[in-house]
Amino acid sequence: MAIEENYIEDISSQIRARVDPSKLPDDGLDQLFSSYALLALSKGIQVTNEDVHDAWSAWASQFDPENESLVPFDELSQETQSQDTIFRDAIREVAKTLSD
Repeated sequence: MAIEENYIEDISSQIRARVDPSKLPDDGLDQLFSSYALLALSKGIQVTNEDVHDAWSAWASQFDPENESLVPFDELSQETQSQDTIFRDAIREVAKTLSD
């Protein structure tokens, strides 16, 4: 008997499917995308790059605690801030399907 995904896992999978795998870290992806699923549910299409960074920071504090980007969003370079855009866009796309 196959185990079905719960709604968080389903949303996580939908977001993850929209992100280029080469842009993803090696470990902890289920936890990271669960955080992104929560953003899709709570912030919806209003999610920002800063929201994505905050969710990533919560994840990174467990899986990559020495990462130099583990600082508040406004302390990041513009280049580093822009790296959250692909995740923000994926979250927004999925959030839009949830509200339709």
